[in-house]
Amino acid sequence: MFLSPLLRDPHRLWALHDITTGELLASSVEAAVDSTSRRRGLLGRTGLDDEALIIAPCNAVHTFFMRFAIDIVFVDRTGRVLRIAASVPAWRMTVSLRAFATIELAAGTAARNDVAPGHLLSLRSAS
Repeated sequence: MFLSPLLRDPHRLWALHDITTGELLASSVEAAVDSTSRRRGLLGRTGLDDEALIIAPCNAVHTFFMRFAIDIVFVDRTGRVLRIAASVPAWRMTVSLRAFATIELAAGTAARNDVAPGHLLSLRSAS
């Protein structure tokens, strides 16, 4: 499963890679896998730099009360990209019913790195 490394060792620093293209998408990954962290998401933050938030399980995301746009990448349990919602502004909602998890990235990250449906993403140790 895509999230297994992070769940086994949540205190390690993880990076997100697109195996299909070889691109580094985020050098720092945070997981929101319990109800409290999933509810909080990115609320209260002023932006994302070279970071990603993975929310699981999750197949729908809202950007209510957010201060910045984000890319939302929907993946299955293996990390295969199912759908990308690019540069989603505040006060929107987006869904992918088949998704197991969502990955929230800085707006423009997916396009800059040519992420596309069908690509396989991976977590690798960043330390």
